[in-house]
Amino acid sequence: MNILPIILIDGITFASWLFLVSAGITFIFGVLRILNVAHGSLYAIGAYLGATFILQFAGREQHGWITLLLLLLAATVVGLTLGPLIERLFLRRVYGEDEVIGLLTTFALFLILEDVVRLIWGIEPYLVEGPFRLFGRVRVAGIAFAGYPFLLTIVAILAGLLLWFVIHHTSFGREVTCVINDREMAGALGINVPRIDLMAFALGTFLAALGGAFTAPMMSVEPGIGIARASAVQLFPEIELFVIYALMVAVLLWRPQGLFGAIELRKI
Repeated sequence: MNILPIILIDGITFASWLFLVSAGITFIFGVLRILNVAHGSLYAIGAYLGATFILQFAGREQHGWITLLLLLLAATVVGLTLGPLIERLFLRRVYGEDEVIGLLTTFALFLILEDVVRLIWGIEPYLVEGPFRLFGRVRVAGIAFAGYPFLLTIVAILAGLLLWFVIHHTSFGREVTCVINDREMAGALGINVPRIDLMAFALGTFLAALGGAFTAPMMSVEPGIGIARASAVQLFPEIELFVIYALMVAVLLWRPQGLFGAIELRKI
């Protein structure tokens, strides 16, 4: 039974990371109807910028709560600058086009941003352990765990609550809902659809960068699939990669509209 807490904690940590990244890409797709292949690059830029801010402004020891504020600042900078820039210069040109055009456009952005990251930060790793050491270790069920991954879970919960509040309790959220349901009707009702598109992509970019920034201090972060991936790592490490794709296939066969989604009617 000692393996169960390890699986749960590891799974929750990776699920938190996945939520931060997937929430952004899902929100962008829901509003813009564009599958943003470059979303992973935005995550990477958030991680690099967060590490850069800590190395430049937190001192050699990287101690203090200021390191967490620097990570949040990095995600905010990416969301407010790179998000609007990409939406204005590239994505706005392909709205209303075939879905393949948007897919190819974001794939091209992915290739561009990948080279931009290499030009700016090079290929050497950036190690920022200060925020990770700040939280020490936490004992759960008699087992010592690093404290920082629990912070990542808290950040994911707060981001989810904030996104829920924005969608359901603000005028921006109501306008977003109208745009998602019918863009033409939303425009006819006086909603500034281009502004909603810009703000939606900036918010999705911020969520991706937030996930990258707050996972940067973790030494061994890699894509996973929550509890299932953690169980495979601990119990059946030889099938870890297979479990990820097996679950994806199972979900697509059982609930192609998503675990919590509803079947959507589309105009032809």
